[in-house]
Amino acid sequence: MWFLEYLHKLVAVLPTLARFALCMVLIVVIPRLSRRAHLPEAVGLLLSGMLFGPHVLDIFPHEHPVLKFFAEVGALFLMFFAGLELDLTLFRQKIFRALGFGVITTALPLLLATLLALALGHELLPAIVVGSLVASHTMLGSTIVARLGARNLEPMVVTFGATMVSDTLSLLVFAICVPLYASGFSIAGTAIQVIEIVVFIPFVLLGLGRAGAWLLRRVENDEETYFTLMFGILAVTALLAEWIKLPGIVGTFLAGLAVNASVKDKPAKGKLEFLGNSLFIPIFFIVTGFLIDPMALANSIREDFLLAMGLIGALLVGKWIAAEACGRAFGYPPAARRTVWSLTLPQVAATLTATLVAHKTFATTGQALVDSRLLNAVVIVVLVTAILGPILTQHYAPRMLAEAAQKPAGGS
Repeated sequence: MWFLEYLHKLVAVLPTLARFALCMVLIVVIPRLSRRAHLPEAVGLLLSGMLFGPHVLDIFPHEHPVLKFFAEVGALFLMFFAGLELDLTLFRQKIFRALGFGVITTALPLLLATLLALALGHELLPAIVVGSLVASHTMLGSTIVARLGARNLEPMVVTFGATMVSDTLSLLVFAICVPLYASGFSIAGTAIQVIEIVVFIPFVLLGLGRAGAWLLRRVENDEETYFTLMFGILAVTALLAEWIKLPGIVGTFLAGLAVNASVKDKPAKGKLEFLGNSLFIPIFFIVTGFLIDPMALANSIREDFLLAMGLIGALLVGKWIAAEACGRAFGYPPAARRTVWSLTLPQVAATLTATLVAHKTFATTGQALVDSRLLNAVVIVVLVTAILGPILTQHYAPRMLAEAAQKPAGGS
């Protein structure tokens, strides 16, 4: 169409700051339109990223340097705030529940998706990798829970903790499979990865947490320095996590837990949350939408319908069984169990990152670990769950709050 050709020529000469300014307009307008359409803001921002991204209107390129950086920081903020807002007393009381739920909500989707890929003719390692890709989750609905003031309800505390466990376990499986596929199994490499994780978690929670708390107390009367130091702690822990091949969001969640008590009720904390929630996190959702190619997804659905729908089904069923089984065991009422389920559905940050790495990993024969068919199927899972998860969270979370007001959920 002549209009699209003209638009593409016009966009091609837009400077970087002009594109960034347009992104700011989307951040202001899209959430308001989403609320009017009764959609979660995250979904509206995701769809706007698809529309204005490289696969539709092509106003934003796939690798826009400024937006890419802001999106990476936004993903880190999501989990940093989750750790920062947790009720530590309740979290310590329920840590074994978080660990148990994290293991189950990872293992069931991983097993179901692996069996599905094997049944459809894929080899063992690619099948396990696909299972690991849909086993983790990104809590896109956490902003909905935060807005409702429900972060410190026990089911939410357990779910936030389980997210760290799920991301770590699924990435550990992935980290084992990638070098095994490329160059064969290495006991030493696997052992080193496990040891690094075992050392990393207490190092951040105890060592870096105490050091950060001491530094924050030293500058608590200097708000600008306090704010900058919190930002630095977030960046350092994300970098340390990536050094040992874990997603940065695992590091920032641990960092949030580590400095939780130190920053409580401090003005700089509120300003950091304002900055993250109003700028970085919305950009993360928009940039995630850039990855969605509607035509490629349509072709993939037509050509590999069983694979794509099977993965979505494995994810929905696996996460539902985990949420129902653990929720009932913990004494959570129905709406709380459904909210927990909805929060564990979205596959975005860790899933997309790991999928792209697997797509670029080749065996000695030249075969990609995740071929184009599997790549498109995973992207369909990302799109469907990124939309469905927040919608379900928005539906069930207010009911969970109503239940909690009538009767506290769960026991010891």
